Amino acid sequence: MDESTIDQVLTEDLIVLAEPPANKPDAIEYMLDIAVEAGRVTDRATALEAVLEREKQSTTGVGKGIGIPHAKTDAVREPTVVFTRSTEGIDFDSMDDQPAKLLFLLLVPAEGGEEHLSILSSLSRALMHDEVREDLLAADSSAAVRDIIVDALT
Repeated sequence: MDESTIDQVLTEDLIVLAEPPANKPDAIEYMLDIAVEAGRVTDRATALEAVLEREKQSTTGVGKGIGIPHAKTDAVREPTVVFTRSTEGIDFDSMDDQPAKLLFLLLVPAEGGEEHLSILSSLSRALMHDEVREDLLAADSSAAVRDIIVDALT
Protein backbone atom coordinates (compact mmCIF):
# COMPACT_ATOMS: atom_id res chain seq x y z
CA MET A 1 0.00 0.00 0.00
CA ASP A 2 1.46 3.40 -0.93
CA GLU A 3 1.45 6.52 1.21
CA SER A 4 -1.22 8.31 -0.84
CA THR A 5 -3.61 5.40 -0.24
CA ILE A 6 -2.81 5.50 3.47
CA ASP A 7 -3.40 9.28 3.42
CA GLN A 8 -6.91 8.61 2.15
CA VAL A 9 -7.92 5.74 4.41
CA LEU A 10 -6.24 6.74 7.71
CA THR A 11 -6.32 10.43 8.50
CA GLU A 12 -5.32 11.76 11.91
CA ASP A 13 -8.95 12.41 12.88
CA LEU A 14 -9.50 8.64 12.57
CA ILE A 15 -6.80 7.92 15.18
CA VAL A 16 -7.98 8.29 18.78
CA LEU A 17 -5.73 7.50 21.73
CA ALA A 18 -8.39 7.93 24.43
CA GLU A 19 -9.31 4.68 26.16
CA PRO A 20 -12.15 2.89 24.33
CA PRO A 21 -15.01 1.09 26.11
CA ALA A 22 -13.90 -2.15 27.76
CA ASN A 23 -16.10 -4.59 25.83
CA LYS A 24 -16.14 -5.62 22.19
CA PRO A 25 -19.60 -4.38 21.10
CA ASP A 26 -19.13 -0.97 22.74
CA ALA A 27 -15.57 -0.65 21.38
CA ILE A 28 -16.86 -1.34 17.87
CA GLU A 29 -19.54 1.33 18.25
CA TYR A 30 -16.95 3.73 19.67
CA MET A 31 -14.74 3.28 16.59
CA LEU A 32 -17.73 3.56 14.29
CA ASP A 33 -18.65 6.87 15.95
CA ILE A 34 -15.15 8.16 15.18
CA ALA A 35 -15.75 7.36 11.49
CA VAL A 36 -19.20 9.00 11.64
CA GLU A 37 -17.75 12.17 13.22
CA ALA A 38 -15.08 12.28 10.50
CA GLY A 39 -17.84 12.31 7.86
CA ARG A 40 -16.90 8.90 6.47
CA VAL A 41 -20.18 7.08 7.25
CA THR A 42 -23.50 8.03 5.64
CA ASP A 43 -25.69 5.63 7.64
CA ARG A 44 -24.45 4.61 11.10
CA ALA A 45 -27.10 1.94 11.69
CA THR A 46 -26.38 0.21 8.37
CA ALA A 47 -22.62 0.35 8.94
CA LEU A 48 -22.99 -1.07 12.45
CA GLU A 49 -25.21 -3.85 11.17
CA ALA A 50 -22.61 -4.78 8.52
CA VAL A 51 -19.77 -4.88 11.07
CA LEU A 52 -21.79 -6.94 13.57
CA GLU A 53 -22.94 -9.32 10.85
CA ARG A 54 -19.28 -9.86 9.87
CA GLU A 55 -18.42 -10.50 13.53
CA LYS A 56 -20.97 -13.33 13.60
CA GLN A 57 -19.18 -15.12 10.74
CA SER A 58 -15.84 -15.45 12.50
CA THR A 59 -13.75 -13.57 15.01
CA THR A 60 -11.84 -10.48 13.98
CA GLY A 61 -9.57 -10.88 16.99
CA VAL A 62 -6.57 -12.04 14.98
CA GLY A 63 -4.25 -12.63 17.92
CA LYS A 64 -1.09 -10.90 19.16
CA GLY A 65 -3.28 -8.27 20.85
CA ILE A 66 -4.98 -7.14 17.63
CA GLY A 67 -8.64 -6.72 16.74
CA ILE A 68 -9.67 -5.74 13.21
CA PRO A 69 -13.44 -5.60 12.91
CA HIS A 70 -14.32 -4.90 9.30
CA ALA A 71 -17.12 -4.76 6.78
CA LYS A 72 -18.07 -3.84 3.25
CA THR A 73 -21.10 -1.56 3.23
CA ASP A 74 -22.83 1.09 1.16
CA ALA A 75 -23.00 3.15 4.37
CA VAL A 76 -19.40 4.34 3.96
CA ARG A 77 -18.23 6.98 1.47
CA GLU A 78 -14.67 5.75 1.00
CA PRO A 79 -12.29 3.17 2.43
CA THR A 80 -11.74 4.05 6.06
CA VAL A 81 -9.50 2.77 8.84
CA VAL A 82 -10.09 3.87 12.44
CA PHE A 83 -7.44 3.18 15.09
CA THR A 84 -7.67 3.15 18.87
CA ARG A 85 -5.95 1.20 21.60
CA SER A 86 -6.82 -0.23 24.98
CA THR A 87 -4.41 -0.25 27.91
CA GLU A 88 -5.95 -3.33 29.56
CA GLY A 89 -7.09 -5.00 26.36
CA ILE A 90 -10.56 -6.09 25.30
CA ASP A 91 -11.86 -9.62 24.91
CA PHE A 92 -12.18 -9.83 21.12
CA ASP A 93 -12.64 -13.61 20.99
CA SER A 94 -9.09 -13.73 19.66
CA MET A 95 -7.67 -16.90 18.20
CA ASP A 96 -4.92 -16.91 20.85
CA ASP A 97 -7.32 -15.99 23.71
CA GLN A 98 -5.33 -12.81 24.38
CA PRO A 99 -7.11 -9.47 24.82
CA ALA A 100 -6.91 -7.02 21.93
CA LYS A 101 -5.04 -3.82 22.73
CA LEU A 102 -4.64 -2.51 19.18
CA LEU A 103 -7.98 -1.99 17.48
CA PHE A 104 -8.58 -1.13 13.85
CA LEU A 105 -12.02 -0.70 12.28
CA LEU A 106 -11.93 -1.16 8.51
CA LEU A 107 -14.90 -0.03 6.44
CA VAL A 108 -15.00 -0.06 2.65
CA PRO A 109 -17.79 0.60 0.16
CA ALA A 110 -19.77 -2.52 -0.74
CA GLU A 111 -18.27 -2.69 -4.24
CA GLY A 112 -14.71 -2.36 -2.86
CA GLY A 113 -13.98 -6.07 -2.43
CA GLU A 114 -10.40 -6.10 -3.70
CA GLU A 115 -9.53 -2.89 -1.91
CA HIS A 116 -10.98 -4.34 1.29
CA LEU A 117 -8.79 -7.43 1.04
CA SER A 118 -5.72 -5.40 0.10
CA ILE A 119 -6.01 -3.06 3.09
CA LEU A 120 -6.86 -5.90 5.47
CA SER A 121 -3.97 -8.11 4.36
CA SER A 122 -1.44 -5.23 4.33
CA LEU A 123 -2.46 -4.16 7.81
CA SER A 124 -2.43 -7.73 9.13
CA ARG A 125 1.06 -8.39 7.72
CA ALA A 126 2.47 -5.17 9.19
CA LEU A 127 1.00 -5.91 12.61
CA MET A 128 2.66 -9.31 12.83
CA HIS A 129 5.94 -7.50 13.60
CA ASP A 130 6.53 -7.11 17.35
CA GLU A 131 8.24 -3.74 16.88
CA VAL A 132 5.26 -2.26 15.04
CA ARG A 133 2.84 -3.37 17.77
CA GLU A 134 5.14 -2.11 20.54
CA ASP A 135 5.58 1.25 18.78
CA LEU A 136 1.80 1.65 18.36
CA LEU A 137 1.24 0.92 22.05
CA ALA A 138 3.89 3.50 23.02
CA ALA A 139 2.97 6.25 20.53
CA ASP A 140 2.06 9.53 22.22
CA SER A 141 0.09 11.22 19.44
CA SER A 142 -2.15 10.55 16.46
CA ALA A 143 0.62 11.80 14.19
CA ALA A 144 3.07 9.30 15.69
CA VAL A 145 0.59 6.44 15.20
CA ARG A 146 0.05 7.46 11.59
CA ASP A 147 3.83 7.65 10.96
CA ILE A 148 4.33 4.16 12.43
CA ILE A 149 1.58 2.74 10.23
CA VAL A 150 2.90 4.51 7.12
CA ASP A 151 6.41 3.15 7.79
CA ALA A 152 5.06 -0.35 8.39
CA LEU A 153 2.91 -0.40 5.24
CA THR A 154 5.26 1.24 2.74
